Amino acid sequence: MTTTAAKNVLAVISPHVGGRTAGAALAGLLPGARVTVVEATDEDPAALRDAHVILTGLGPVTAEHIAAAPGLELVQCASHGYDYVDTGAARARAVPVCTIGSSGAEQQNVAEQTFALMLALAKQLIPAHTALVDADWALPRLQQSITELSGKTLGIVGLGHIGEEVARRAVAFDMRILYAGPRRAAQETEARLGGARHVPLDDLLRASDYVTLHAPLTDGTRHLIDATRLALLKPTAFLVNTARGALVDQDALADALSSGTLAGAGIDVFDPEPPTAALRLLKSPNVVLSPHVAGVTRETLVRIALAAVQNVIDHLDGKPLRDVMP
Repeated sequence: MTTTAAKNVLAVISPHVGGRTAGAALAGLLPGARVTVVEATDEDPAALRDAHVILTGLGPVTAEHIAAAPGLELVQCASHGYDYVDTGAARARAVPVCTIGSSGAEQQNVAEQTFALMLALAKQLIPAHTALVDADWALPRLQQSITELSGKTLGIVGLGHIGEEVARRAVAFDMRILYAGPRRAAQETEARLGGARHVPLDDLLRASDYVTLHAPLTDGTRHLIDATRLALLKPTAFLVNTARGALVDQDALADALSSGTLAGAGIDVFDPEPPTAALRLLKSPNVVLSPHVAGVTRETLVRIALAAVQNVIDHLDGKPLRDVMP
């Protein structure tokens, strides 16, 4: 990769996704640009003031940050999500905010992690492992709650790039697929996904044995799954979230798990991150938790970095941008 433009790039890489080490690797992919690596957007006020591009890996970019960078031309997110950027403030300045959505960099591993959580719940892997470590042969106790994915209904909330990858795997597991979202997929896509059906969200929740979330976090989707919607789920159903923690009302989910009105949950994302010790889900029954690892394999991190950097290079070279958020 090469670029002829010598402009200032502020690479904001949060510590929990690699910090300065990861940022230095990104900087090495931008020859010709002046790159400053920080772990928080306001860490170096002078670099922020002079930035033409902010390349952010989960580092919040607020309205104040955007106002502090008078020459800002682009905010590039090294992720599918963009909820940590004030898109309204960027839009008011006519500064595009881009993701790596169409690159496919994360979708394969997020889909794999989704199924890892679903399988762990269906097969009761965590309680089975814990019991054996404690010399407890738990088969008689667990066998009534161990289930199959085959023949079950999977409800996918958000059939975008990642949602489609999940659906493809669900077809291989002989699952029935429902999906909810603002737009219906093409008929050929639905056919390819085993006859997937587009239904209203509440109908999806009532009918599904597994519900997996793949929607972006916006003002309209914050706490999309709240106490009212959790009550629509079957008591035998499982909820999986590998998208954004704030899509779910975490206290309401903890209530549903504790009361037994929901069979279990697989959670990879939290609000906030990292979660505090006070998060009730950490102590809830029949949960499988992972620390936002969907999308951060060795292979995925390389693809994410290359996709984000390529968009920056294209911008610096005057080429069209990809994945510009509305």
